[in-house]
Amino acid sequence: MYIAQQIAANAVNQVLSGRNLTLALPAALAMLPNATPQQRGAAADLSYGTLRFYGEVNAYLTALLEKPLPDDRIYTLLLVAIYQLQHDKADAFTVVNQAVEAVSHFKKPAPKSWAKGLVNAILRNFLRKKETLTPHVRNNEEAVYSYPQWWINKLRSQYPSYWQDILKIGNQHPPMTLRLNTQKINLVDYLQLLAQQEIAAQVLGTQAIMLTKPLPVEKIPRFVEGEVSVQDYGAQLAAYLLEVKPDMRVLDACCAPGGKTGHILELADVNMTALDSDTTRLQRVQSNLTRLNLQAHVLVGDAADSLWWDGKLFDRILADVPCTASGIVRRHVDIKWLRRKADIASFTTQQAKILANLWQKLAKGGKLLYVTCSVFNEENQMQLDDFLAKNRDATQLALNIPSHLLNNVTHHNGQLIPSSAHDGFFYALLQKN
Repeated sequence: MYIAQQIAANAVNQVLSGRNLTLALPAALAMLPNATPQQRGAAADLSYGTLRFYGEVNAYLTALLEKPLPDDRIYTLLLVAIYQLQHDKADAFTVVNQAVEAVSHFKKPAPKSWAKGLVNAILRNFLRKKETLTPHVRNNEEAVYSYPQWWINKLRSQYPSYWQDILKIGNQHPPMTLRLNTQKINLVDYLQLLAQQEIAAQVLGTQAIMLTKPLPVEKIPRFVEGEVSVQDYGAQLAAYLLEVKPDMRVLDACCAPGGKTGHILELADVNMTALDSDTTRLQRVQSNLTRLNLQAHVLVGDAADSLWWDGKLFDRILADVPCTASGIVRRHVDIKWLRRKADIASFTTQQAKILANLWQKLAKGGKLLYVTCSVFNEENQMQLDDFLAKNRDATQLALNIPSHLLNNVTHHNGQLIPSSAHDGFFYALLQKN
């Protein structure tokens, strides 16, 4: 297991230096190519877990240190080990010994033999002093909630009734939810298929099933055949809210990885244009469409400009704009520590440009669904209020969430409050007068 600790410490170190975990973890794994599949899986779990509870484990480690450590690799290794001692089921003696072993295998410039003694002493000190340190840690909100203080303050201000629940949900493991392609299979038949394979699941709606335990996609029954897709339950609302009808010209802007694109096409035979600025991510969109046996005009282009546009107006536009992703932090645990408060202004500026540009591509009487995966008001209703003040031909419509979906959706004025069933999406439907 020391190899898993070593890989995780490397990945966490990269994230704390500013690198996205989706890049940091593969890079860390590549440094130890002989790691077994079990070790690689354990390393991923330790990386995600340490970053999920970084605020807490960092507070404990800071309290234990009398002076800064001479090597940041030792620091992140200790973070990983303390996470294990706090949240993992591994034996404490084993965790400590493996951390000592891990530090001895660090490559040049390698720590001297003193590093093994230092790691051993700090972790054993943590085990001895944990009870006396806990009250100190509990007086630190960043440690209690494992979020940056500015993030905590913002949610407390914007969601006085929900802020603690939102923070708590963000530190849980994300659910794996499937979207049935009802053109190919119905709910009853798919539930029977899951039961035959002893896969426990919960029904969320007429098209959604949440698995009790996540599975690799290759083990999801009928996934390859295009009968089901993996998509958060909250994200599944988009296709319904857009109110598409056959033969409409529809634009899915910022479409990658294509989950909403596919869902819209499953609901209605529309003339779909799927737009994204990232060529690599568009390959995944096309792959998903191929798996589902669906057709769309896939375009590389920036939703904030018109270079990609053929001059023909759209009846429906899905504007799933870039955002802080503050509503999906349980899926992207590094976001909490990579985002800065100033980033919100950058995203809102970009969102405003995209919204203004796409509005010009919408036909009169057409509808645009504005979507973010954020819970920050600046990116959501505040953004819409500013847009509506500048565009008198725009009306914000009431959201018509289908009744069969409401029982499992926690929402407030278009903002989905993150819950055990879904992530924190925001929806606003605009119509051009």
